[in-house]
Amino acid sequence: MSAQAKIFVALFSGINVGGNRMVKMAELRSFFEELGFRDVATYVQSGNVVFRSAKGDAATLTKQLETAFEKKWGFHSRIMVRDLGWFERLVAENPYPEVAGEPTKLHAYVLEREPTPEETARLSEKCTGPERFEIRGDVLYLHAPEGLGKSVFANLIPRTLKVPGTARNWRTVLALLELAGRGG
Repeated sequence: MSAQAKIFVALFSGINVGGNRMVKMAELRSFFEELGFRDVATYVQSGNVVFRSAKGDAATLTKQLETAFEKKWGFHSRIMVRDLGWFERLVAENPYPEVAGEPTKLHAYVLEREPTPEETARLSEKCTGPERFEIRGDVLYLHAPEGLGKSVFANLIPRTLKVPGTARNWRTVLALLELAGRGG
């Protein structure tokens, strides 16, 4: 009896940004299929992949993908792999439902781990503009009312928090959840 294949989402960081470290999504889909994953789908160019795997958990799949990716493309990309249940929880726990209708002003940072209270406090000290944020587990939710591009605070998050992560706007989050849900 084979194990039930689970649906996962892989979020790549540092690819296809400003014309650097270019990876075509068709090549990325093939890469996942060559590794034995099924029902592979990508969303936009920033490296979002929904796939199905019969074995492995998110941590194991992350290591496997990062190693194989670096071998194939010759550079490292930090990859956050999360399962469908985790993604459903991310959306359900949005602390800013009133701004979910402005998906370019609401962002979710998928973090490698939950920040410590000290790390969170350090970040709170830097949040002096119109933005507001909340951390729930390994997700940082950011409402940037003027948009991410104009947010000084958003640029301070990685350096201040010092917890590796990758950000997606709410439109991408919802699109990935929909893609992953269809794969079920």
